Amino acid sequence: MRFPLAAVALAAPVLLAAAPAPSPDLAAVQASLKGVQTMTADFTQTDARGQVLTGTLQLKKPGKIRFQYQKGVPLLVVGDGHALTMIDYSVKQVSRWPIGSTPLALLIDPDKDVTRYARIAPSGSPDTVLLAGQDAKHREYGSITVAFQRSASAPGGLSLEGWTVLDAQNNRTTVRLTNPRFNVPIDDSAFRWTDPRPAGRH
Repeated sequence: MRFPLAAVALAAPVLLAAAPAPSPDLAAVQASLKGVQTMTADFTQTDARGQVLTGTLQLKKPGKIRFQYQKGVPLLVVGDGHALTMIDYSVKQVSRWPIGSTPLALLIDPDKDVTRYARIAPSGSPDTVLLAGQDAKHREYGSITVAFQRSASAPGGLSLEGWTVLDAQNNRTTVRLTNPRFNVPIDDSAFRWTDPRPAGRH
């Protein structure tokens, strides 16, 4: 099954050879990302085939994230601080990737310096800031474009609105967030999961 960050994933991603000099908005994005230690939100995910799924998001730095899909969807995506894991309970399949080899590292790795590998992309609206990034040394990891809305009450004055991931096979997945809540308590138990594989096959 195709990984749903290309199953978990507000503008076309931009592939970057090198990042330009930091702009004021880029510095603001960096401040916003560093200012978010935890976050919860509802999400709507649309994949390359137009399939739409909904669910809830929980994020906790460093490296923890959980996409809990709507009732009846047997998928779960969890980052436990070390690896990003996709669990498909319908076929009892588990796939894992190092956190740093996924575009979502930009959101959940507090040590990432976005000014080194990302740039501000045209948004068409003064209230929307788009951050487009890709690791130039590892284009196989794909690219990500993250959308922020200017908001005085959000960390760094920018509220995370969603993102689009383009994977190595050019499969695009878009995630839109609603009802975000920043820096709220989230227990580490939220980032545990039940392994569906038979004993001895882990």
